[in-house]
Amino acid sequence: MVAIADRFPQPAGRDDGFFLGGALAMTAVTIAGFSLQLGMGRSSFGAPPLVHAHAVVFMGWVAIYLLQTTLAATGRIDLHRKLGWLAAAWIVPMIVLGVAITVMSVRVGRAPFFFRPAQFLIFNPLSLFTFAGLTAAAIVMRRRTDWHRRLHFSGMALLLGPGFGRLLPMPLLIPWAWEATAAVCLLFPIAGMAADLRRTGRVHPAWTVGVGVTLALIAAIEALTFSPLGPALYQAVTRDTPGAAIAPLAFAHPPGPPP
Repeated sequence: MVAIADRFPQPAGRDDGFFLGGALAMTAVTIAGFSLQLGMGRSSFGAPPLVHAHAVVFMGWVAIYLLQTTLAATGRIDLHRKLGWLAAAWIVPMIVLGVAITVMSVRVGRAPFFFRPAQFLIFNPLSLFTFAGLTAAAIVMRRRTDWHRRLHFSGMALLLGPGFGRLLPMPLLIPWAWEATAAVCLLFPIAGMAADLRRTGRVHPAWTVGVGVTLALIAAIEALTFSPLGPALYQAVTRDTPGAAIAPLAFAHPPGPPP
């Protein structure tokens, strides 16, 4: 990736406004989604400690991303660099807690009813690992601001699924609820491509990497879910738990009394 970057000089002019606006929009999507969930009584503060730890760490990342983007846009580069190493370390508990909460959900049989349980078990961890990969690439490319911020932006877009999933009419999107959410998240890097094209007349190759990796992730999740490996993985993870009684590829009945 460094070799590819060397063939493309940093574009002239500043694009701070787009990235700061994008960070604000991503933050708004996340806060709006979870606030709506809480306001409608679909979530409460009575959740297990693991859920609270997961929420604190992931909302912490949203705050870090917004702060880092703001620091870069306002010229506070020294502080931006110092905070960057905290951000890098923050990814570790995000992965640990993200995988843990996913496993806990399928074991107790509480995967969201508009997702196939096996697909939920696969896409949550794989999305996190892909986010971590794009973020690590952004850190490696930190001396190339044009690549750095676009790879970070593409990684952050992968984390918007839970926010959008609480804003979109997910039950009405069955059986394509997850695919629809993934497609909406892609709108952010696509907007970045459009902004580059309008400002410089070309699309920066970092967007091609970000969007390409995201599309490859979606294809891998679909392939794993509907291959024999998907149900087998689900059965291995849920063995001897209430989740084992749930069909890996079947949609659960919505909460409430049966019809």
